[in-house]
Amino acid sequence: MRPRIKYVFAALLLSVPALAQETEAPEPIITESTVTTKQETDLKSPPSSAISPTINTSNSDLCTFGVAGAVQTQILGVSTGTQITDDNCEMLKNAKTLYDMGMKVAAVSVMCQDQRVFEAMMNAGTPCPKDGLIGAEAKAAWEVAENPEPRAEEADEKEFTSDEKTLMGAGGVLLLLAALLL
Repeated sequence: MRPRIKYVFAALLLSVPALAQETEAPEPIITESTVTTKQETDLKSPPSSAISPTINTSNSDLCTFGVAGAVQTQILGVSTGTQITDDNCEMLKNAKTLYDMGMKVAAVSVMCQDQRVFEAMMNAGTPCPKDGLIGAEAKAAWEVAENPEPRAEEADEKEFTSDEKTLMGAGGVLLLLAALLL
């Protein structure tokens, strides 16, 4: 057992000097740093919308219908709307109203403003009224009126219909929108 004690004693002797040594404290490490943060935020939101106006034409007694449209770009949005009058519907309502009031010749005269009705009446042998004339007298008046001599005043003046005016206005709006987009 003695050799074991030797080893224990040797281990104690070797460890004592290690315990007796003074250890110096390490110098503290000082670092200086500056932290700068820069934060940028990109806000992505949808562009605003151009919404067409609602044009209510649900009243069946009106001879109009609504037309609306909108154009939206990243920069500009435009919306517009209008009502267009149906001339054929108005003609039929006027003729019915005149007929209901007992003015049958006037009702037929209103209907004869449509070229198809006029031709149908002539083909049926019942010509449309002309200047208060009916029957054979009206037919003779229409035959003379079919080949009138053109007057110089009528040739120069051009009256635009409501449909032509609407198309010209829509063309102007489209031209303006195209100019804005470019």
